[in-house]
Amino acid sequence: MSTTLDVWVSSGSLQRHTTSPQEVADLLSIVERDLAASQTPDLSDDWKLTIAYNAALQAAKAALAVAGYRVSSSEKGHHFRLVESLRYTVEAPARDVDLLQRMKKKRHVSDYEVAGAVSECEAKEMLELAGRIRGLVVRWLQEHHSHLLAK
Repeated sequence: MSTTLDVWVSSGSLQRHTTSPQEVADLLSIVERDLAASQTPDLSDDWKLTIAYNAALQAAKAALAVAGYRVSSSEKGHHFRLVESLRYTVEAPARDVDLLQRMKKKRHVSDYEVAGAVSECEAKEMLELAGRIRGLVVRWLQEHHSHLLAK
C-alpha cells in the first residue's frame, strides 16, 4: 500500500497526516448525508450524480486519512489522487476506481460545461458505486482500524 502513496508524498501530491476518530466520524457523516441526499426525488440527475460522487470522494478521503495521508492543498488534481488512492488504501476493485474516474469527468461536465449531461441511468450507477465504496471503506475500517470508529 504505502509504496505508491509514499511516491506521491515525494512528488508533493500527498502529505503525511495523522487522523482522529472525530475526523473519521465527520467524513463518514458526510458520506451518509450525501448518499441520502442524492436520492431526493425531485433533484436533477446532474445533481444526483454530483452528490453521490461527493459521497464516494469523502469515503476515499477518510480511507486516505486513516492510511496516514491527505492530498496536498496545492495539488491541482486532488480528486484524481483521492479516487486513485482507493486502489492502495482499501484495495478497491480496478473496475470501481476506473468507473469513479469516469464519473468524475461526467460530474465536471455537468457542473461546469452543460446542464442535463447526466442520464437517470448514470445517476443511479453513481449512487450504486458510492454505496459500494462506502461499504469497502467501512469494512476496511472495521477490520483494520476499528479504534478509529466512533463507539
